[in-house]
Amino acid sequence: MIDRRNFLTTTASVALLGASPVGAQTAPRQTNWLHYANDLSSARYSPLDQINAGNFDKLELAWKFSTNSLGPRLDADYQSTPLVANGRIYVTAGFRRDVVCLDAGTGELLWMHTHDEGERIGSRGGPGLGVGYWTDGTAERILYVTRGYTMFSLDARTGIPDPNFGPGGSIDLRQNDDQQMDPNKGVIGLHAPPFVVRDTVVVGSAPTAAVKGYVRGFDVKTGRRKWIFHTIPMKGEFGYETWTTPGQAETSGNMGSWAPMSADPELGLVYVGIESPQTDLLGVSRTGPHLFAESLVALDIETGARKWHYQMVHHGIWDRDVSCAGVICDIPHNGKIVKAIAQPTKQGFVYVLDRATGKPVWPILEKKVPQGNVPGEWYSPTQPIPSAPPPFAKQGVTEADLVDWTPEIKARAREIASHYVLADLYTPPPMVDDKIFGALCMPGLQGGINWPGASYDPETHMLYLFAKNEMGVIGATIGKDGKVVQTGGYPPPGSSDSNGGSFGGVASLKGGSSFFRYRPDGMNDPIGPGVISIERIPLMKPPYGTITAIDLAKGTQAWQIVHGETPDHIKNHRLLKGVSIPRTGQAGILGTLTTRTLVICGDSGLFTDEKGRKGARLRAYDKATGEQKGAVFMDKVQTGATMTYMHNGKQYLVCAQGSSYGADLVAYSLPA
Repeated sequence: MIDRRNFLTTTASVALLGASPVGAQTAPRQTNWLHYANDLSSARYSPLDQINAGNFDKLELAWKFSTNSLGPRLDADYQSTPLVANGRIYVTAGFRRDVVCLDAGTGELLWMHTHDEGERIGSRGGPGLGVGYWTDGTAERILYVTRGYTMFSLDARTGIPDPNFGPGGSIDLRQNDDQQMDPNKGVIGLHAPPFVVRDTVVVGSAPTAAVKGYVRGFDVKTGRRKWIFHTIPMKGEFGYETWTTPGQAETSGNMGSWAPMSADPELGLVYVGIESPQTDLLGVSRTGPHLFAESLVALDIETGARKWHYQMVHHGIWDRDVSCAGVICDIPHNGKIVKAIAQPTKQGFVYVLDRATGKPVWPILEKKVPQGNVPGEWYSPTQPIPSAPPPFAKQGVTEADLVDWTPEIKARAREIASHYVLADLYTPPPMVDDKIFGALCMPGLQGGINWPGASYDPETHMLYLFAKNEMGVIGATIGKDGKVVQTGGYPPPGSSDSNGGSFGGVASLKGGSSFFRYRPDGMNDPIGPGVISIERIPLMKPPYGTITAIDLAKGTQAWQIVHGETPDHIKNHRLLKGVSIPRTGQAGILGTLTTRTLVICGDSGLFTDEKGRKGARLRAYDKATGEQKGAVFMDKVQTGATMTYMHNGKQYLVCAQGSSYGADLVAYSLPA
């Protein structure tokens, strides 16, 4: 018997059920999935086509692994994407972020590793996005970062920590970071997997304002630090002078790299996206354009030296972190093949750059943007706007974007909106008072796109992106101490949650609250700050979720479709009886998977179907046209990006799913 109590009090790994060594499989056809988005290019692409348009509707549940017994609380938002190597699945799971190894054909648990964090806390809870994988052809290692910011290297066969990696199989990532932080209470973490390139494992961070989010490279065999990149430059380093008020670079924090990464081993470069500095919507403590915030930075894999950077937002005050990996792609352009990287963003642009030099493939123009009225704020006069491809998400808010399904709803929407600034993409957060409650912005603070990223077909040069279309509220006010503080937050008021519900809210104009308090509001309630819904009907017109195909060979949009059904609370709304409304789709944080013929993505929200079943769907679209070709019922919503592999001659689709009843890793395949 296995003593679970031992798992909870010590670092422990147990081999179960007579598991055979990795690589012992004799399947006629095997494929692996060795990185978060399959490979170093972060393309989330597989050429498999056993599952296709003709049989997608026939998919059946192959196996399900429940995470409900892992940890003291259920996990409703299971964001991990598993890896597959030699017939085994490796994934983080559960409240405590355990690592589990499963049989790829049956979902049977082979081993599990858990680590007791003790008093140690981190900034990123939950199971994380997954693990990293390394092999030299003989030895195989699974690497992951705990909730408390410790990195382990585990033997892939047994789950036992590698004694040659750090002191006993792990390294404390709060140490050797060119700054001092509390070993237990220094709030820093990472939910992205460690990124393994050659024999280097690259680790980013998601810190608080008191901690700087440096990026480091470690020797994958020993855990020795090979290099560090200061995302906030130190005095004398390149970019330091872009922090225009003396001392602010020293006192500023955040600016971590919390999203997945990509790399080009031939060029010897790893591509790292950097987040905003502290106070996402307010920059009075960080004047200037301040590199390397909201930039894509190309670093030498072996030394960490900066080779180039491209800043996509100057002095960001809209929370436009670089939230996903750039996609490595070789695209035809002006009669030649360009080694490019396509970086999707929260703001709904794709910045396409030469990945060797950082130069734009299509012109990116510095355009004048509005200036604001916040005391002490520094405003960039221009922002870089790509000339191509076109935006894949809604950008900016006008009166035409307000919901107008009935005359009463239209009038109410305009009455609510009259208390806000209708913001362009780069309209700054305004000062809030009793008349102006803030600015309505699109995309909202979560994007656009987020950590699952895009998928890419290298044969057709088509990029596929899910977009979350939601309004956010941004602004600034005076706090109790007389200083300017930001107002706003996410999920934004009026947004739909993953179960088809919604958030309403009222913000505190006094006292400097940075986040809204949520409660549902109806048409007869007083109009107040932060309420951007009408009895749970979002203030903006749909679609709330889309999938877009962008042709990177031409820099044009090939197609765009609505993804997801209309939520029940809108479909059955008392204010919409007898009203015909378009399919709305549903907002969420999703990623697409591309195969030889299909684009695959699950729903982020539940709905009641014609059989009376409350559930969601895993959907397949023709990748050339966007036409839906099939759908599979799911009793929970997709919370982790779908991946695929071939095992013993059978193709599987696997994704993480979650609800208030817990979370599962679920595999689908065709009937035997």
